[in-house]
Amino acid sequence: MTTRALILGCAGRTLSAEETAFFRAVQPWGFILFKRNIGTPDEVRALTASLRDIVGRADAPILIDQEGGRVQRMGPPHWPSYPPGRIFGRLDAAAATVARLGARLMAHDLADVGINVDCAPVLDVPVAGAHDVIGDRAYGETVASVVAIGRAVAEGLMAGGVLPVMKHIPGHGRAACDSHKGLPVVEADRDSLEPHDFAPFRALADLPMAMSAHVVYAAIDPDRPATQSPRMIAEIIRGAIGFQGLLMTDDLSMHALSGTFAERTQAAFAAGIDVALHCNGDLAEMAGVAEATPGLAGQARVRADAALARLRPAADLDVAQARAAFAAALTRAA
Repeated sequence: MTTRALILGCAGRTLSAEETAFFRAVQPWGFILFKRNIGTPDEVRALTASLRDIVGRADAPILIDQEGGRVQRMGPPHWPSYPPGRIFGRLDAAAATVARLGARLMAHDLADVGINVDCAPVLDVPVAGAHDVIGDRAYGETVASVVAIGRAVAEGLMAGGVLPVMKHIPGHGRAACDSHKGLPVVEADRDSLEPHDFAPFRALADLPMAMSAHVVYAAIDPDRPATQSPRMIAEIIRGAIGFQGLLMTDDLSMHALSGTFAERTQAAFAAGIDVALHCNGDLAEMAGVAEATPGLAGQARVRADAALARLRPAADLDVAQARAAFAAALTRAA
């Protein structure tokens, strides 16, 4: 069956008969898990195995947002609590080393239950007065800090057998509203955006995957958010930033976007997106997205295959020793 250029969520800790039938018919490229899907480690392993069995691909990507801080889908009592990105930005010379270790430990947690893609690092650089939807998720307030720590996080994840997804390309740090709830419009000119907002993504353009921003950059395309803007994708993301990896949408159910789910999806693919993402597990919404999603083919297929080809077995790690070292570093910082 044809694999569709689609990543979907599910409703709970186990799959319903309706979900199983839908996923088998649609054949999404991958899946994404949220806190609603997370039970015990054995329950998560069973869920990830079930999802892969449905599509018949042992390497099917299963994603999660595991940044630390307020964006952490797996946490106590079964997994550690990790700090928000801002903490690493305060560690000065040790920042990259500690962030890499934290990401390596996160990758261990994820890979152990069958999750092979983490939607991190966050490469948005916040500015004064912006909405706090990014806030302490950012690795600092300077491009240099975000680049150094973002690179370390990506390296830590890949060393643990987990692919990183940099977000939110080409930059969400200036947004004055939360794109989950409304459509942010950034009025800054391109001369301001290039060395600040776009720069971290340019520095990490070699990473395998990126998630688009549901943000309008008025100086470049005043009519459409980046996710649905041919000019933003061709001229900025693929051009000025130079990212040639797999480009996925942010969640198509977010209120930044308008229109039916088929219309939202069609606009994203028309703009040059490779893979559509729908997160909330609503079957009716997913049906609309799936209806408008093409098979994974052409350059999108090449990019998807290239991303998965970068998965490697986890490097050896003494987990107990690494956790102790990570905790000690955070204690010293505090």
